[in-house]
Amino acid sequence: MKGLIFNIQRYSIHDGEGIRTVIFFKGCPLHCPWCCNPESQSFKIELSKIESKCIHCKVCSHSVDECPTGAISEFGQYMTVKEVINEVEKDRVFYNTSKGGVTLSGGEVLGQSDFVIELLKELKKLGINTAIETSGQGESEKLLEMSKYLDLILFDLKIMDDKKAREVIGADLNLIKHNITTLVKKEKKVIPRVPLIPGYTMDEKNINEIINLVKGLFLKEIHILPFHQYGSNKYEYLNKKYTMKNINPSSKEEVNNIKEKLEKEGLKVSIGGM
Repeated sequence: MKGLIFNIQRYSIHDGEGIRTVIFFKGCPLHCPWCCNPESQSFKIELSKIESKCIHCKVCSHSVDECPTGAISEFGQYMTVKEVINEVEKDRVFYNTSKGGVTLSGGEVLGQSDFVIELLKELKKLGINTAIETSGQGESEKLLEMSKYLDLILFDLKIMDDKKAREVIGADLNLIKHNITTLVKKEKKVIPRVPLIPGYTMDEKNINEIINLVKGLFLKEIHILPFHQYGSNKYEYLNKKYTMKNINPSSKEEVNNIKEKLEKEGLKVSIGGM
């Protein structure tokens, strides 16, 4: 069994406790227009081309690895559980000294659930702290099986209107609500995460819906993730259309206003993750 991975990011401090290694899985059932990792969306290996580096020598038509300028590269590689574990073990000293561990992200981990479950089993055998970041868009049974081997679940909450969620990002809000509710009822450690996207998630009604859901589940902590443009160039490299290029990042005042609103509801709020 192999999983399709598009990045392994070391020394992360925003995706769980301590210093972490984040494994990014390729493929996502959603199509959020603000996605900062467009290379995560397809379940296939993709070519990336930086036009400004290309000298049109056509060497890469024979092999991407032979591109003399690095203009052409691939997003995604198939890895076995053992190969991923070998990469993770390189960072073991950082987990031990910081109470860190491994976070599985995406894309969407539920899109490769069988591989993820096997990887989590091996990580727990090694005594490594584990976390996932998920949109909750996937099979409930698989998510529950994953949760047996997880110390933390970072659960994204985005658009809370069912019709808008389907039309804009392709999400089944009823499924997402069911999955987060089931995890909480199973007494799993769940922290909701809210991307603050102008025009999509930041309006008062949407924030109120998130508050009602989170408080109804008796959760005490929430992360808010301000919108940014850091991944915009990757759309060009992948020859994909990016519709958010004229949207300004969330202002500090806007973010603080939402933070204060959440705190007034008794929630512990972190900006940008842990």
